[in-house]
Amino acid sequence: MLKNIPKILSPQLLKVLCEMGHSDTIVIADGNFPSENIGKNCIVIRYDGHSIPNLLDAILKVFPLDTYTDSPVTLMEVMKGDNTKTPIWDEYTDIVCKYDERKESTIKQIDRFDFYEEAKKAYAIIATGEEALYANIILQKGVVN
Repeated sequence: MLKNIPKILSPQLLKVLCEMGHSDTIVIADGNFPSENIGKNCIVIRYDGHSIPNLLDAILKVFPLDTYTDSPVTLMEVMKGDNTKTPIWDEYTDIVCKYDERKESTIKQIDRFDFYEEAKKAYAIIATGEEALYANIILQKGVVN
């Protein structure tokens, strides 16, 4: 047992977070994301039954965001024509602002297909059971000062 580690962080996920180096990325994917297909060349960790906000908050307690890039947090932009609302993004913003002094500027959005291409380069993908649409998020790791 370890102290002060959020219980939601499994030994497998902690190992992956420790292995990642500066500028490596990790995707936290919603339940609709093609994690196994996109993650053919990376580590895919199953986190079915968990929501992304709870996992994001726990990860950011132990995971430094990259300070050598303006926006180390990336969201998948809503496709034109989709009338989807993304209230989960407000939760993400609140969580990220709690851990990074750059606040909202830490977060950027990119096109859905560009997001898939970036996700293919990730060190790992966490496949959650999140049901919110457009809930996928990429985190870029920084250094511990």
